[in-house]
Formats: sequence, C-alpha cells, structure tokens
Amino acid sequence: MSDDTLNKILGLTEVEEKKEFNPPVVRNEDKDKPDVDNDYDYSREAYYDLIQKGQEAIDGILSVAKEGEHPRAYEVAGQLIKSVGDTVDKLQDLQKKLKDLKELPKTADTKIQNALFVGSTAELQKMLNEDEKTKSKIVSSVDKEDVWRLLRKS
Repeated sequence: MSDDTLNKILGLTEVEEKKEFNPPVVRNEDKDKPDVDNDYDYSREAYYDLIQKGQEAIDGILSVAKEGEHPRAYEVAGQLIKSVGDTVDKLQDLQKKLKDLKELPKTADTKIQNALFVGSTAELQKMLNEDEKTKSKIVSSVDKEDVWRLLRKS
C-alpha cells in the first residue's frame, strides 16, 4: 500500500512544510584584501551558517521532544543547544583573534637587543663605509656658522 492510501484510510491529511533551500556558504575571495581578512570573512560566514542550521535543528528536536515527551529527546535538545552556544562563543573568539592580529604590529617591541649580521667582513665594512659617507654628506651640507651658533647656545 502506498502512503496516500494509508493516509486516506486513516483520515489523515498530509501537512507539507516547504523549507527554504539555502545554498552552502560560497567563499568569495577579494584579491585586494589580505589573507587574514579573507579567512576571517569566510570563517565568520561559516559560523553564521552553522548557528542558523543549529537553531533550525533545535526547533525540530524540541517539537519532537514535546510530541514524544521522551527524556532522551530532551537530552539531545540540551546537547544541541549547548553546541550552538559553543559555536556562538567561537564566533566571538574569532572577533577577538582578528583584533589581536591587527594590533600585534602596533604593540610589537621596537627595541632590538641582539642584532645579527650575516655576511662577510668585507660586506660589513662596505656597509659601514656607505653609512659614514651618508653621515658626512649630511654634516657638510650644514653651514659651519650655523654649527658654531648652535654650539655657543648650549
């Protein structure tokens, strides 16, 4: 027997619920944004999608629990609610992590305690000589009288 025949014999009317079709989250990658921002946007969209589907699942399991009044159904509903809550917390953590990543360059320590030069002594001497030439050009461009005036004031 088909379902239609059984429904007709039992006097049941079929209730059809039309559900919206939500396509999976499509990753839109903006080439102008850094990878961190693209990954953040993608993760954020995925968390939103998970939260939305979790809320729909909670609604469904709660209706099953109310109809069946079975303790196990309520237990599953509680676990699902906890899972959705954890996903919301992960979404908030994502915000904090992005904020920390963006602030990291600003708060980085600017003091260099151990500088290491990798190269030959000839390369080091060449680099130091170029630095000295740059300094001497700057000093020679200053008028000697200006230097004496500054020295007398101090």
